[in-house]
Amino acid sequence: MAYHRKRMSLAPALFTGVAGALAYRAIRPLRPPETLDGKTVLVTGGSRGLGFAIAQEAAARGARIAICGRDPSSLERARAVLADMGAPVAALPCDVTDLAAVQLLVDTVGRALGEVDVLINNAGVIQVGPAEEMTAADYAEAMAANFWGVVHSSLAVVPGMRARGSGWIINIASIGGRISVPHLLPYGASKFAAVGFSKGLRAELAPHGIRVVTVCPGLMRTGSPRNATFRGRHRREYAWFSIADSLPLLSVSAEWAARRILDDAMRGAAEVTFPITMRAASILEVAAPGLTSGVLTLASRLLPRAPRHSSGARAGRESESWLSPSLLTTLGDRAAARYNQIARDER
Repeated sequence: MAYHRKRMSLAPALFTGVAGALAYRAIRPLRPPETLDGKTVLVTGGSRGLGFAIAQEAAARGARIAICGRDPSSLERARAVLADMGAPVAALPCDVTDLAAVQLLVDTVGRALGEVDVLINNAGVIQVGPAEEMTAADYAEAMAANFWGVVHSSLAVVPGMRARGSGWIINIASIGGRISVPHLLPYGASKFAAVGFSKGLRAELAPHGIRVVTVCPGLMRTGSPRNATFRGRHRREYAWFSIADSLPLLSVSAEWAARRILDDAMRGAAEVTFPITMRAASILEVAAPGLTSGVLTLASRLLPRAPRHSSGARAGRESESWLSPSLLTTLGDRAAARYNQIARDER
C-alpha cells in the first residue's frame, strides 16, 4: 500500500515536469533560421516521401539540391519537379549501404554543385510485423540502411566540412528511436542506433563548426506504407499501419514536417521531435519507463497476431484490402501521389 501511495504521489510531479519541459520548449527564444540560399544540400532518399518534401522545401529556399535513391524512375520524376522549381539539381542513383558508392556520390555532387554544405540523412527502410515473423535478415537490412547509411554519408562529408569549418548534418531518425514500438522491432533497433550515433557525433563535431541535428518525428503523411515491407498477416498489418499513417490526429503532413525540420535545424536545434504528443511521450518514457511499457504492451495486444504459417515478406502495395485503401487512408493515398511514392500511371 505504501509503495502504491508513493507511485501515486509521483504522478503530479511527473505531469508538472512534462508540462514544464514542453512549455519551456514552446516559449524559449530561437534565433532566426540561417538561410539555405546558395548552399548545396544533399538529401539521401530524396526521390520520394519525406526526403522529396524536404528537397522541395530546400529548393524553395534557394538551395542547390542533390538527391539520391535506388530507383531510377522515381529519381527522374523527382529531378524534373525540382528542376521546374528553378533549382540547380543533381539526381544520382546510390545505395547508402555501400560506403564506396556513398563516397562516389559525395564526390560527384561536389563536382556538379559544389561541396556539400548540408547533408540530410533520410534514406531508410521499414518492416512491419510481429517479432516472431522477423528474421535476422530483416534486422541486418534495417541496420544497413537506417544506421550504416547514416554513418557512411556522415563519414563522407565530415572531412570537407571540417576543412571549411562549417556544415550541417541532419539525421532523420524517428520517435521509434526513442520508444520501441511493437511490430516495428528491426526499424526501432536501427533508429535507436542512429540516434545514439547522431547525438555523440554532435558533441564531437561542434568544436569544428559542424552542427549535427537529430530528428525524431512521429507519423507523417508521406505515402510510405506502400513501399514498406510487411510480415505476418500482411494485409492486416498494412491496414493498421497505413490507416495510422493517414489520420490527422495521429500524423502530420510531410510538407509541414519538412518546414519544421529545416526551420529548427537552421536555428541551431540539437534535436527536433514532433508533434507535441511525441515530445511528451519521449519525456514520459524517460521519466516513467514502466508506465510506457504498460501502454506499449496494451497496444501490442491490439495488433494482429502472428499466423500459424508464415507468408513471407510482402510490399505494402501487395497487401491492400477492403480496409486499405479506403476512406480512412484518403490523406495517405493523396500523399503517395504527391510525394512520388507511385508513378503517374498508377495514380
